[in-house]
Amino acid sequence: MKMNTIGFIGLGLIGGSIAKAIRAYHPEVRMMAYMRSQDTLQTAVAEGVIDVACTEVSEQFAACDLLFLCAPVETNARYLEQLKPVLPRTCLLTDVGSTKTDIHEKVDALGLTDQFIGGHPMAGSEKTGYANAKTHLIENAYYIITPGKGVPEDTVKEFVALVSSLKALPLVLDYRQHDFITACVSHLPHLIASSLVELVKDLDGPEELMKRIAAGGFKDITRIASSSPDMWEQICMTNSGNILKALEHYQQQLSRLREELIKKEAGKIHDFFAASRDYRNSIPEASAGPLKKTYAFYCDMVDEAGGIATLATILASGGISIKNIGIIHNREFEEAVLRVELYDEDAYKKAVELLRKYHYTIYER
Repeated sequence: MKMNTIGFIGLGLIGGSIAKAIRAYHPEVRMMAYMRSQDTLQTAVAEGVIDVACTEVSEQFAACDLLFLCAPVETNARYLEQLKPVLPRTCLLTDVGSTKTDIHEKVDALGLTDQFIGGHPMAGSEKTGYANAKTHLIENAYYIITPGKGVPEDTVKEFVALVSSLKALPLVLDYRQHDFITACVSHLPHLIASSLVELVKDLDGPEELMKRIAAGGFKDITRIASSSPDMWEQICMTNSGNILKALEHYQQQLSRLREELIKKEAGKIHDFFAASRDYRNSIPEASAGPLKKTYAFYCDMVDEAGGIATLATILASGGISIKNIGIIHNREFEEAVLRVELYDEDAYKKAVELLRKYHYTIYER
């Protein structure tokens, strides 16, 4: 499969990051793109990322050897209908959606399954749009690949090689398996995090004491509840069957825990915490998963005027931007009182090294 020309429909955070990675690692490739914002496309052309800015989804894309569908899942399905009459059978189609069954069923209905490989780069950011796209966004992130029925094995291998060349970690799965896995490790956790926030909101009193002391651990485990409601509505609607299976199992676990608490079965409760601790500690840190990682550390802070300002000035002098900073009032662990969150791993490592040079005591979790 030749890769002389690659196209993009949608050039937001994920599409833009993949395009930038291709430009960085395969500068010889010709790239074209379409998105509704022509201003964004012109920016991508001016930056040298895209060679051709398309004003519509048309026969221009017939020149593509590979075409990335990077619009929302439902929009991608509509574009497929427009593309089918103009695309040659030699053009390989792929997408970047976080659920796969819907797009595979649409591809099958259109008779395109032998030229479609589903894709899900498990990377992202709290920021959206092409302006926040980065060459390294998918680096060390799992990139799930779900080949359509009838796609030649050599074509799949070549696509896997392309993903690897962008420094991502390709993993080939059946699309149904992908949707069940992500329901368990990504979609259900988002529902649980949001339900925990709702629980505290419902049970809190008029003085909002729960809200006041909900820093630290509670805010960490419910962080993902701050995600886009629009995106998660679509994910829940396109993967509801698998989410319901995972939710049913989770409800059974909660019911079992409830009975053990009622009966005060201390041994079983201990075993529950021990098993979950051991399994969690066995999860590798080397690669990114479907839930966005936070880059935060804690440090001792002398209770004096200007302490936080001094720390912020030190980081600013090193060219490091702080995403969030705050005092942990409830002292969940006594050795640290200040939590500092950075935007990415590079900033995190640089900040820790810099502050330790200034003799700050840093705790990494």
